[in-house]
Amino acid sequence: MEFRLLGTVCVDTLTGPLPLGPAKRRSLLAALLLHANTPVSMARLTDCLWDDEPPLHARTVIQGHVSRLRALLVGADAQAYGVELATLGDAYVLRAPETLLDSQRFEELLMLAREQRDPADTVLMLKEALSLWQGPALTGTFASAPLQAAAHALEESRLSTVEQLARAYGELGEHHRAAAALRAEAVAHPMRESLAAALMTALHRSGRQSEALDCFHRTRRLLADELGIDPGRELADAYARILRGEGDAGGPVTDAPQTGRPPHGGTPSGRQAHGGADGTAAPQAGPLLLPEASAYDGTGEARAAAGPAAMAPGPYTVAGVPAPVADLLPRAPRGFHGRGAELTALSRAAAGEAPVCLVTGPAGVGKTALALHWARRTPAAFPDGRLFADLRGFGEAAEPTPLEVLREFLLALGVAPRRVPESVAGAAALFRSLTDRLSLLVVLDNARDSAQVRPLLPGGADCVTLVTSRHRLDGLIASEAAVPVPVDILEPPDGTALLAGVLGEERVLAEPVAARRLAELCGGLPLALRVTAARLAGRPQWTLAAMAGELADERSRLSYLDVEDTGVSAALRLTVQQLPPDAVHHLGRLGHHPGSHFDPYTTAALAGSDPVTAGAALERLAAAHLVTEAGPGRWILHDLVRLYARGLDPAAAPDALTGVLDHYIATALAAADTAEPGGEPCFVLPDDFHPPAAIRDFTDRAEAMGWLAAEREDLTLAATAARAAGLDDRAWRIILLQWPHVVWRVRDGWTPMLDIALAAAVAREDPYAESRVRNLLGWVLTEEGRTGEAVAMLEPSPGLARQAGDRLGEATALINLAIVQAEQGGLDLAMEGCERALRLAREEPDAHTEMLALQHLARMQLTAGRPQDALDSARTAFGLGPEHEEAARRVLLLSVSGEAHLALGAEEEGVRLLDEAATEAERAGYDEGALRALAALLRVTASPDHVRRHTEAARRLTADG
Repeated sequence: MEFRLLGTVCVDTLTGPLPLGPAKRRSLLAALLLHANTPVSMARLTDCLWDDEPPLHARTVIQGHVSRLRALLVGADAQAYGVELATLGDAYVLRAPETLLDSQRFEELLMLAREQRDPADTVLMLKEALSLWQGPALTGTFASAPLQAAAHALEESRLSTVEQLARAYGELGEHHRAAAALRAEAVAHPMRESLAAALMTALHRSGRQSEALDCFHRTRRLLADELGIDPGRELADAYARILRGEGDAGGPVTDAPQTGRPPHGGTPSGRQAHGGADGTAAPQAGPLLLPEASAYDGTGEARAAAGPAAMAPGPYTVAGVPAPVADLLPRAPRGFHGRGAELTALSRAAAGEAPVCLVTGPAGVGKTALALHWARRTPAAFPDGRLFADLRGFGEAAEPTPLEVLREFLLALGVAPRRVPESVAGAAALFRSLTDRLSLLVVLDNARDSAQVRPLLPGGADCVTLVTSRHRLDGLIASEAAVPVPVDILEPPDGTALLAGVLGEERVLAEPVAARRLAELCGGLPLALRVTAARLAGRPQWTLAAMAGELADERSRLSYLDVEDTGVSAALRLTVQQLPPDAVHHLGRLGHHPGSHFDPYTTAALAGSDPVTAGAALERLAAAHLVTEAGPGRWILHDLVRLYARGLDPAAAPDALTGVLDHYIATALAAADTAEPGGEPCFVLPDDFHPPAAIRDFTDRAEAMGWLAAEREDLTLAATAARAAGLDDRAWRIILLQWPHVVWRVRDGWTPMLDIALAAAVAREDPYAESRVRNLLGWVLTEEGRTGEAVAMLEPSPGLARQAGDRLGEATALINLAIVQAEQGGLDLAMEGCERALRLAREEPDAHTEMLALQHLARMQLTAGRPQDALDSARTAFGLGPEHEEAARRVLLLSVSGEAHLALGAEEEGVRLLDEAATEAERAGYDEGALRALAALLRVTASPDHVRRHTEAARRLTADG
């Protein structure tokens, strides 16, 4: 177990960081760790958690956070490490060995560094101390004055350590290392004069005087502009020492090579040699790589004296006879359909100067067909010829060497076989020289990586290079300014048109629904569609519907999409065999994902790795177009790739499913805890729960609610998969944990999902689970207006909760049953149930449930014509809370208070409270609450603003639903 303050505040354990929850709880932990083994008073903790006037219930909130933090530590076996969170009167103390706290280890290493006599040992100690930092100190905490002051002090200590490290490097004479250590900090803290002075000194002593002086002048201008002051003594003295030449590196420094060649990579003639993307000269041997200065005839001798005619535009000539225009393109593809946007993008990209167009996409998506169709479409655009090479970067056969490709290109351009150079560099130079003034198209198909392409690029500004690859080839984009043209799957209309091109329009038009279904089952992948069409073409007696029925079975779909040596499996296999083992392992586990989307955390849970490793694997898979990034940090898998991936490691299915289910439980727990802090946990974890290596950290309610909304579909799919696998203990938990989102969007059709949870709870014969699920489902049914079903759902719930010893669950069940009883007109019975729930909540005690009971009791009292009682109940609830995170409850309490004031004749105060409720609901995105408050307002005022807002809230609810 380790406590971290130097970066994001967290508690690391053998199974990953503890899910600390909201920022307030993280702030509480930070305050205790900053005074580890020392009592911290309630007043001090209050100052750390609130900037302004703390709420009336601050003590209760802190007690709740301490309780949850203590439970987390106990669950992580803190006692075995000598860690204890204890209560001492009106204070708390976190007892822990200092070795478990990164800030204490940091200070200890600094002390040891000061005691070293050898600068090399000092460097080692200081580097180890700085390695403990993982970001700005106290990240993730509430920005209160005490915590900001502590973070500033820690940061000052870190910067001082960096300066000490630079001095130690200087004592060793490693001034370049000192400069490297200081530069990033000087940029981040541009007005810290000691950093600037140290950086200037290090740069000067490493022979970089101009950079040192530039650093001084930038700092001087910044101090004058921002603070209106001149440099201090330390900075001015460093500047003076540089001007006097004190501590010079020992003579002038030059970057020119020690040869007869002019410095900076220039040619003897003063012209810039042909070089790399960064403008530096490429390694050269004689005039061979200088086509700008001379032509090369393949014998190793320069033809500089041959005159301008030797470099005339047009095809290469032999003995004055022009060679025929080269055309190595394969035949045009048949049955090409769609791709209008991609063809336009290619034409636009090709219009640039010396363009390189990069057509990328997954296996079987039709990259080669697109490239050849475009290349064949406008033959007049390339009067000097069209070259083509299959680089076989993803084939069973060996890849051609660059020299083999260049030899074929040079022969096509009319170079005599005996004049083709025998080295790659020589052949590439001749190719660039010959194409310098040509208008030529070069198609390089199936490139594996950027290095395979670079020697084959022509030299002319009027040449176009078209590269296709299953990989993104980011290196080619960086070095050659290649323009990417991504190719995606076909839309259903284009897919059916492709089928019609092979099978004939009559056959497709006879079964349009089946044809569209075939396009969908093939995932819009042209290769899969062509294989399907080939099978149907050879079986005229088969209907399209019959083929769709065969493909509908996922277990055999891939086998139906293979014919002879062509097919989806073969294409994917050739892509996968290029991947490193770790990426293949992650892909195989992704095949068992029950959902549609995944992120590094989900992938890590499936693969039994960690999010960093999983993220790197996803980047590899995305570069190979095996997964697609659907949004920042969210990937999807094509259906056919998923089926193929599932077959890579079929035995891993149970472990992968359990891992991802437990990941969802842990993450949803953290989300619910952040979205609605202060409430009791929904349940205890399953006995065989496997905590993931790391859990996503939610910084605030909005982020937590956003995750629950984004993952709703996948959480339902995961619960369904859990039921199918007999993991009912996971199924109901995954669904129940979505309760904050259910409450927020109650009319969003939650019943089918909750029915799954109820079936799982009943199958487990677990009264605790069944009661909890019935509570939520009954409340949803009530809100949907299905009161009869709601009563039947809720009536058994209090008894089940009592049977399970779940007193708070019983209170919640009584409240939900009371709501539906009130809907049916039984107000007296409903209020009695709420009052029983109120007693149970106070006996526990639990402020969260007590507030819930008071909130609904107030609404019932108002309906019963008792507005003063309703107002009193609402005020009591406000006295208990809620925290600012609980926007929904605050909105509902404000609404009932406003309506109670209206009933009591205090119209001005009632309108004010209802408007405040509507405004808060709109700000929080709680459209249900906004609609309710605005509807109450419209009963007493016809304000155009209220009418407009009511209409907009209703529209948002309809659109979201």
